[in-house]
Amino acid sequence: MYYVPDKTMIAGFYECKKCSERFLSVQIMPKCICPYCGETPDMEIGPDDVMPDACEDAVLLEVIEGEDNVERMDGLLSLALTGGDYEWL
Repeated sequence: MYYVPDKTMIAGFYECKKCSERFLSVQIMPKCICPYCGETPDMEIGPDDVMPDACEDAVLLEVIEGEDNVERMDGLLSLALTGGDYEWL
């Protein structure tokens, strides 16, 4: 699962068009690389290696503002992924 630090005031809510995963990110951009299926380019490659394409398949759905809202959304995403206890809602 993608980690969002405590006390985060603003985060982007993304959905990957390739793998359909949803996640929060502290970087807010219209599109970004999916942390689940995307391959970030390795800057330490050799001269004979081919650099992979950075496919920005994750699209920004919503900007979540406020510490409470970010924490709530992070908890809901964790609940959706783990199928954990929902009594705290």
